[in-house]
Amino acid sequence: MADELSTWGLGCYPSGRYPAGTALTPNIDALAARGTRFSAAYTPSPICVPTRAAIATGRYLHEVGYWSSAEAYDGRVPGWGHHLQAAGVPVTSIGKLHYRNQTDPTGFDRQIEPIHIPDGIGWVQGLLRQPLPNYDATAEMSEMIGRGETDYTRFDGRVTNEACRWLGDAPTQPWCTFVSYLSPHYPLIVPQEYFDRFDPKDFEGPVEDVPDHPVLAEIAEFFDHDRYFNPRTRGIGRASYFALCAFLDDQVGRVLAELESSGQAKDTLVILTSDHGEMLGHKGFWAKSTMYDDAAKIPLIMAGPGVAPDGVRTDPVSLIDLAPTICETVSPGRPTSGFSGRSLLDQADPDRTVISEYHDGGCPVGITMLRWGSYKYVHYAQGHPPQLFDLSSDPDETSNISADAPDLLAEGRARLNAILDPEDADRRAHADQAVLIEKHGGRDALLAMEQWNFTPADSR
Repeated sequence: MADELSTWGLGCYPSGRYPAGTALTPNIDALAARGTRFSAAYTPSPICVPTRAAIATGRYLHEVGYWSSAEAYDGRVPGWGHHLQAAGVPVTSIGKLHYRNQTDPTGFDRQIEPIHIPDGIGWVQGLLRQPLPNYDATAEMSEMIGRGETDYTRFDGRVTNEACRWLGDAPTQPWCTFVSYLSPHYPLIVPQEYFDRFDPKDFEGPVEDVPDHPVLAEIAEFFDHDRYFNPRTRGIGRASYFALCAFLDDQVGRVLAELESSGQAKDTLVILTSDHGEMLGHKGFWAKSTMYDDAAKIPLIMAGPGVAPDGVRTDPVSLIDLAPTICETVSPGRPTSGFSGRSLLDQADPDRTVISEYHDGGCPVGITMLRWGSYKYVHYAQGHPPQLFDLSSDPDETSNISADAPDLLAEGRARLNAILDPEDADRRAHADQAVLIEKHGGRDALLAMEQWNFTPADSR
């Protein structure tokens, strides 16, 4: 698993607004060539912590209540790891988990080099959503760019070393190992050998306008990353991002080579994905926290036994599908329950509906995105206007057709209501977060806490 990796950061996916050949990821591209690439895979939430809880449990946010970056997975809701443990299968994590802490029973027998939310409480300022506070920590994203080493790249190197060491001693009975990197999540600083493969001038550009929508305007005002960039530093930042993708590719290549050397590659299902994407200045946003495809759509590649080579799946799928896929693969025939996802090994369902939810910092109301067919419907709670896009004719999501396609809008609402009541989810999220705000001493106490823009690599 990568962190903040968009589809266009990989050479095996369409390059989007970037020239073909921009992404330099030969190892991941080779993995896709020997397996199946999913072209409509979505995160359960376009931010780290709630997504990782959804992945663990195989259920959506509104089902489990891990709403935000201060409400991390704690094992309260059983997940795929617990299922495998009950079946006697060794379950190991290597790298970032972003759960509450290392001691909660989260379904791993062993955690190697784990990262969890800071102090077990996470990003508490994100709980303050009505009204939104001032948030001044975002300037550092524009400052931490270019050539160099960081705690993040050093951490990822250790993850690779530990994964290779683990594979060298891998058991011969069924096992499951979760290898999780920080790259290409900012800071956008990368070793020189990778940075030098890209010319920052190729990525320079002006500020892009934030779409005309009241909630998106509030998100943009809260995070406000882009105002700290200029055309030159935008180029450096974007070049650094693609360089971090190349760095990540080398890490993945080393692990896959070690798997091959272990003699177990032919018997091992490999899944590569990311928790969410990266806006990278598109539509005036950096990082994530929106439902545009740059942030909400994620790469998902699967290769191994039973997976056809050179495959492309176009039906909508979700990261909550990982849980049943893992359990079906590692403990076949053992009954599963409690998962809302579907195994990725099942037959494609072109009419399937998947959703993504956002109830985290920078946004005063809940946002729920629904993808079906070629359409994307975005519901903003508390009476804000919706968005509707036809991705087949408008892949850049520039034209909101909600006012011009009433039948499609009604279908999107009906499909969403068949899964959840988004207004009820919005109310429950705010209520749960109000309790947590008081637990931490109230609004003023949270505002007085240290602000940070990304999880330190030594958070345990």
